[in-house]
Amino acid sequence: MRLDDVLFSQGFGTRRLCAGLIEQGYVAVAGQPCTDPAAEVDALDAAFAFSVQGERWPYRARAYLMLHKPTGHECSHRPGAWPSVYTLLPPPLRQRPAPGKVAGVQAVGRLDQDTTGLLLLSDDGTFIHRMNSPRRHVPKVYEVTTRHPLDDRQLARLREGVVLDDDPKPVRAAACEAPAERHLVLTLTEGKYHQVKRMVAAVGNRVEALHRSRIGGLYLPADLASGQWRWLEAADLALLAP
Repeated sequence: MRLDDVLFSQGFGTRRLCAGLIEQGYVAVAGQPCTDPAAEVDALDAAFAFSVQGERWPYRARAYLMLHKPTGHECSHRPGAWPSVYTLLPPPLRQRPAPGKVAGVQAVGRLDQDTTGLLLLSDDGTFIHRMNSPRRHVPKVYEVTTRHPLDDRQLARLREGVVLDDDPKPVRAAACEAPAERHLVLTLTEGKYHQVKRMVAAVGNRVEALHRSRIGGLYLPADLASGQWRWLEAADLALLAP
C-alpha cells in the first residue's frame, strides 16, 4: 500500500495534502523520515507504525473507539446550543473517508447533552447498525441520581414495566437496584427516546443526573477521564458481542 494512501485512509486530508505532508518530511515510518509518497508499506503488518509531525498514529482499517462523554455536549455533527462531541476527537478521526456517507466516525446511538459516560464511535456502518439494532438486546447500564428517595414500589414498577406516552406496550428494565436512596442502577436493552428519564418520571420520580457506565460487557474504564477517548481493541469488541 502506498504511504500517501495510508495517510488518506486514516483521515489526514486529501491525497494531494497527504502527499505534501510526506514530501515536506512530516511523516516517519518506523521512526525514520520518509519523503516518497509512493513508498510501499505493509500497513497490515503488526510491526508497522507511522507518525505525522512527531505524533504516532496506528493504522486502523476501521475505527472503533470509546469516548467518556462529558456533560454539555451533543452527539451531533450539527449541534444547536451545545458543542459537538466530535470536537473532542482529533481531526483525522473526524475526516476519515467514507464514500457515500458523512466522513469520519459516527456515534453509536446518542446520549443527551446532560448525560455523561460511555459512548462508542466507529466508521464501520455494519457495526453501528448491529449495535443499534433492537433485535440484539445489547444491555446498557445507567447510573441515575434521582431527585426523590427511591422506594421498593418504584423499583418493582420499573422491573414490571411502565407505559410511555408514545407506546402502549410496557417498557421494563432488564435489571434495577438502588445502592443508595437516590442512586438507581438501571439496565436497559432497548433504546427509546429519553427512555431513562421517562421511565423514572413514570414511577413518580425525576432524573437529576444520568451516566452510562457499561454497554454489553464493556465498562467505561475508571482511568478514562471525562472528555477523553481511546481505541477499542479486539478484546473490547468481543465484550460487546451478545
